[in-house]
Amino acid sequence: MTTKSWTPYRQRDHFDELLTPAGKPRTAAKQAIKFLSSLSPEMSAQRRAAAELTIREMGVSFTIYSEGENIDRAWPFDLIPRIIPASTWNKVSAGLMQRNRALNLFIDDVYNKQRILKDGIVPTETVLDSPNFKKPCIGFSPKHKVWANICGSDLIRDNDGEFYVLEDNLRVPSGVSYMLENREVTKRVLPELFEDYSILPVDDYPTQLFSMLASLAPRATKRPRIVVLTPGIYNSAYFEHAYLAQGMGAELVEGADLSVGEDECVYMHKVEGPVRVDVIYRRIDDDFIDPEAFKPDSALGVPGLTRAWRAGKVAIANAPGSGVADDKVIYAFVPEMIRYYLGEEPILSSVPTYLCMLEEDRDYVLKNIANLVVKPANESGGYGLMVGPHSDAKTHAKFAKLIEENPRNYIAQPTLSLSTAPTFIDQAVQPRHLDLRPFILQGAQSRVTPGGLTRVAMREGSLVVNSSQGGGSKDTWIVEDDA
Repeated sequence: MTTKSWTPYRQRDHFDELLTPAGKPRTAAKQAIKFLSSLSPEMSAQRRAAAELTIREMGVSFTIYSEGENIDRAWPFDLIPRIIPASTWNKVSAGLMQRNRALNLFIDDVYNKQRILKDGIVPTETVLDSPNFKKPCIGFSPKHKVWANICGSDLIRDNDGEFYVLEDNLRVPSGVSYMLENREVTKRVLPELFEDYSILPVDDYPTQLFSMLASLAPRATKRPRIVVLTPGIYNSAYFEHAYLAQGMGAELVEGADLSVGEDECVYMHKVEGPVRVDVIYRRIDDDFIDPEAFKPDSALGVPGLTRAWRAGKVAIANAPGSGVADDKVIYAFVPEMIRYYLGEEPILSSVPTYLCMLEEDRDYVLKNIANLVVKPANESGGYGLMVGPHSDAKTHAKFAKLIEENPRNYIAQPTLSLSTAPTFIDQAVQPRHLDLRPFILQGAQSRVTPGGLTRVAMREGSLVVNSSQGGGSKDTWIVEDDA
C-alpha cells in the first residue's frame, strides 16, 4: 500500500459507512482511519498477511458448491472494520426485536387459529400452498409460543443512510460464528484500535445462545442437555456447527447419534448408554429432520423426532415449520403483521416488494425487469436471483419466462443503492458494497447481537455479497457515541 492508497475517495452515489460525501472520516471512524492511514505500506501488508495466517491457523473455512464440486476455502476477511454508532444501532435493535415478535406470532397463528388469514391480512393460498407450510405442525405451539428462536435478518443501508430489512432468515440462519471469528481476528491483528474505542462485545454469544436454548427445555433441570444436530462434515456451514457446539459445551451430533424411545423422549447414544436430550439446535432443513413426518428417504434425520417434539418431550430450535415465514412472498406482509399482532408501526422499513403472483405487480415487473432485482421465493445464498441493471437482455428474457411459468415463486424489488465501506483491494483502499446480518435470539427473553456479520461484495460495482458467491466479510463495531 502506498500513501496514495489511503487518499480519501468521494462517494456521492452511495452512503459510505466510514466516509462523508466529501471524503472526510465520519465521527465514529476518525480514530480508526487515522491509525490505519498512518501505517506504512509494509506494516499494512504485514497486518493483512497476519490476518490471513490467523484465519488459516484457526481453521475458519467456508464451503462453496461449484460445478458439482465442494470447494473448501479460507474465510474471506477484510481488515478495515465497519463502525456504527450505538445511537444508530439502538433503533435498529428495537426494530429487529419488534419484527421478530410479530413473525413468531404469525407462525403460531397460521398453525393454530389462522386469524390473520381469516381477516384477509395475508392471502390464505400464499400460506397454505407454500412448500414451507408443514402440515405435521398444525395444532401445536412450542414453549413461549416462539418458533424461530434464532433469526438472521439481512439489512442494507440505502443512500439516505437508513437501514432497511432486505429479508428474514428463520429456518437455519448461518454466519454467526464468522461474526465471532471476525472480532477475534481483528483483536489479534489491530489491538491498538481497541484502546481508542468502547466497542460493544459479541464474544458472549455462545453463552447467550445456551441460555436461550436452555429456556426451551421441557423439563426442570439445572443444566439441560443440549445438542447441535448437523447434516455432517460436507455441509457448507459445518465449521459453524462445530464452533457453536464447542462454545456452548454442547454435543455435536448427526441423526444416527439420536433415537426416539418408546416413552417418546429423544436419546443420544453414548458409550455408557443412552442419555436423554432436552433441546436440539438443529441445523438441518425441515424436510430432512424426520423421515417419519417429512421426507421419508432422508438419512440425515431422526425417525419420530416430530412426534417427540409434539409430545413435549424435547424442544427443537428453530422449530419445524418456522420456514413458513421465511419466504420472500411472506416478507412483503411483515409490516402489516406488526400492525395486526402488535398494534404498532414498524420501526424498521422493508424494501418495496412486487409479488409476481399478483397480476398488476407481475405486469409491472415484466415491463421493468431490466431495472429490478428478481428473486425466487425460497432460495438462499444468493442463488437464482437476477440483478436487472447488471444483466443482459438474454437473462432478462429468461427470468421473464420463469416468472410467467411460476409467478408464485418470484418477487421483485428495486435495485437499491447499497452502502459502501473502504476495503483493501489489490493493495489499495476502494469502496465496496455491503450488507449486515444481525442475529436475534428469542426464547424466554429476546436479545439482538450488537452488530452482526457484515458481508462485502469484493468485485467492483457488484451487489452480491454472499460468501457462497465470492463475497468477503468485515468485523462490525457498535461503538459508544463518545468514542
